[in-house]
Amino acid sequence: MGFSCGIVGLPNVGKSTLFNALTSSAAAAAANYPFCTIEPNVGRAPVPDPRLEKLAELAGSARIIPTQIEIRDIAGLVKGASKGEGLGNRFLGAIREVDAILHLLRCFEDDDIAHVEGAVDPVRDAELIETELLLADIESLERQKEGLVKRARGRDKEAGIRLALLEKVLPAMAEGRPARRLDLAAEERELLGGFHLLTAKPVLYVCNVDEDSAAGGNALSREVAEMAAREGAGCVVLAAGIEAELAELGAEERAEYLRELGLEEPGLHRLIREGYALLDLITFFTAGPKESRAWTVPKGATAPQAAGVIHTDFQRGFICVEVIPFDEYVACGGEQGAKERGRMRLEGRDYVVRDGDVCLFRFNV
Repeated sequence: MGFSCGIVGLPNVGKSTLFNALTSSAAAAAANYPFCTIEPNVGRAPVPDPRLEKLAELAGSARIIPTQIEIRDIAGLVKGASKGEGLGNRFLGAIREVDAILHLLRCFEDDDIAHVEGAVDPVRDAELIETELLLADIESLERQKEGLVKRARGRDKEAGIRLALLEKVLPAMAEGRPARRLDLAAEERELLGGFHLLTAKPVLYVCNVDEDSAAGGNALSREVAEMAAREGAGCVVLAAGIEAELAELGAEERAEYLRELGLEEPGLHRLIREGYALLDLITFFTAGPKESRAWTVPKGATAPQAAGVIHTDFQRGFICVEVIPFDEYVACGGEQGAKERGRMRLEGRDYVVRDGDVCLFRFNV
């Protein structure tokens, strides 16, 4: 699977509509009132990748299996969520389980859809939710600190190291800096992961605009883009309503609708690509008569690690991997042509898998 993400935001910003679009279903109840999503809805969506269809064509594959992302539609958060207001406890518990946050922000005016804060201001909304997550993290760290202090007094070396890091990050977070923007060394960043902080998770801001702004955004979405740039976060503009409609159309109707809107592709495709970039993920492929399949690994993964994504036995008994870059695979007309032209490489366990590699793993267990 690619990655898991949670759609968060204030009530009535379009979370359930976006969830429905991503999962091509009406599983989430979209309604114009706060908290219509009582429990996190969970769905999976295929990751669009045109390379996969080309591979399947050349390999004569009986089926195509894209990689998938898991999406959670999380109940709307309100001011005071860190203290349990609204459905705060459920919100905070659900978000701890995901790899990344899709922070949906309302960037459209509509008198028929109430805004829980009384007026549309996406930057304020983003700051409100960030504050609630930050307050929840600080409270969590304070609770963890008590146990670490006791263990450190008992000469627990690991507890002492964790306590030192906690005492370093707490003051910065109390000043309003989320964990993901703290200036930490690589080993400190890894250690911080053990505290399971909400604000350590990567954030992708998703600007939900009106139909007329779907192609180029609007003034509100541009404010969000500027904020994201300052934070080093990702930002995508889409119209959730349009995306939900596109998800229900056939391929030809979808293409025609996109042309009418002046869009080259659905906004959801951009969203997923940005998510991959945010998390430093890449895609490799396996291809053959039975199936062509996409797999996701972190950038920098070695061949054995990539093999392990397919099956743990592949990693445990890894011998080597036969690799053909996607462009070479296509240029040579498939695996046999690549072999004949010497484009297939034999790589060992130190090989770092690259985006688009077509791999055949050799193993023995």
